[in-house]
Amino acid sequence: MSTVSPSPLSSCTNASDPLLIAGRQFNSRLFTGTGKYPNLATMQQSLKRSGCEIVTVAVRRVQTVAAGHEGLMEAIDWSRIWMLPNTAGCATADEAVRVARLGRELAKLAGQDDNTFVKLEVIPDSRHLLPDPIGTLEAAKQLVKEGFTVLPYINADPLLAKHLEDVGCATVMPLGSPIGSGQGLRNLANIALIIENASVPVVVDAGIGVPSEAAQALEMGAAAVLVNSAIAMAGDPPAMAEAMGLAVQAGRQAHLAGRLPLRQDASPSSPTTGTVKS
Repeated sequence: MSTVSPSPLSSCTNASDPLLIAGRQFNSRLFTGTGKYPNLATMQQSLKRSGCEIVTVAVRRVQTVAAGHEGLMEAIDWSRIWMLPNTAGCATADEAVRVARLGRELAKLAGQDDNTFVKLEVIPDSRHLLPDPIGTLEAAKQLVKEGFTVLPYINADPLLAKHLEDVGCATVMPLGSPIGSGQGLRNLANIALIIENASVPVVVDAGIGVPSEAAQALEMGAAAVLVNSAIAMAGDPPAMAEAMGLAVQAGRQAHLAGRLPLRQDASPSSPTTGTVKS
């Protein structure tokens, strides 16, 4: 089993409770991205303070040296950060499969020869950026056959999540709300069903705007969250990154501790025996 070296923040997590994805162990349950930062220096500081160990990279944007991605590969310490290539910008299953293959080669260039991870995105809708369930399932089947560790980005659809798990996906990644919207967890009921029925880690992806929403996802039983826009577009991205890292830790610890059962009636926190009578 391979292990990614912990960063300062993730070293505060419980080492006896690692995140396992396809046999690989991570101490942090916060995934982050590389897009939308004002500059590479801010991105570097944010990654460090977040404590993250998995960072998603848009293969097409790196390949074409798109704005904001110049020098990206050299700016990240790939001996500490595990690359999660993504197929952002792909509108069909065939496109996504081709870009995933490029992503595997990109990971090799970063020195991660054994990295088969891919965040699968098939998004034909350029306005709302909602994933195509049929194309995603089709691409997932092919990529699993080719030996990829597939982490599919999906709508919060419990049936689709189960189909993707059944074809061999390593996780499922339901959206909380549309990408970059900051609307939070708008699909709580369906996300809860996905978590309840999944035998693979559930990673809540997209829409998280503030740390309390990241914590809530972990409290519900999600294995991890992916946060990009809320960090990169914050007033102080490194500070927000650290806040997200702490929120994820708190949410996970709360989930393991077990919440107070809900009650219809009030229950006094102070004892009612031995009270002074007038």
